[in-house]
Order: sequence, then C-alpha cells, then structure tokens
Amino acid sequence: MQAVAHLRYARISPRKVQIVLDLIRNKPANIAAAILKHTPKAASEPLEKLLKSAMANAENNQGMDVSNCIVSQCFVCQGPTLKRIRPRAQGRAFHIMKRTSHITIVLEEKENS
Repeated sequence: MQAVAHLRYARISPRKVQIVLDLIRNKPANIAAAILKHTPKAASEPLEKLLKSAMANAENNQGMDVSNCIVSQCFVCQGPTLKRIRPRAQGRAFHIMKRTSHITIVLEEKENS
C-alpha cells in the first residue's frame, strides 16, 4: 500500500528542495520527520508539513501503521516560473526568475520479515 501527498506551486526553487529530499529518501517516516525538524534549510519547513500530511493520509485513508512506514519515493518537479523585472543602471532591465516547485512524497509500509 502507498500513501501519497503532493505540494503544488511551492515558492521555492526545486534545486533547494532536492538537497533536503536526498536526506530523507528511503528512511523511516519518524526518522525523516526528525531529520526535517533539525535541518536548517528553507525547504525543510514545507517538507516537514508535507511529510506529516503523507503520514496522516497513510493512517486515515489507507489504514496503514505509521510506525512501519518508509519514505519510498520523494521527488520534486519544476513548476511555472514567475518572471519579474528590476530596473538597472542606464535604462537596462534585470530579469528575476522566481521559481516554483511541485513536490511529491510517497510512503510505503515495509513488510515485517
């Protein structure tokens, strides 16, 4: 069984999110939550919230035991980019790309062997 949680249009660059996702991939859900809580990165706060949502989906919608769940998949895709312009010297324009992310976390219940 799988429990999935999505975060769409997060106002953070996918490159920054990917660094934090690499820390929690294939870890137990409880340990992944602890890692996110103590990681001093901008992406860790929305990822912690998303992981809690995936854990709640696993427990309430799928009837899974959260203590046996692992983060089987976690990935980020680039969302639409907000394009802004800053005026610069001598009438020039400086383009600012405000990137967004689509983040997905998938939890699976590990088999008791």
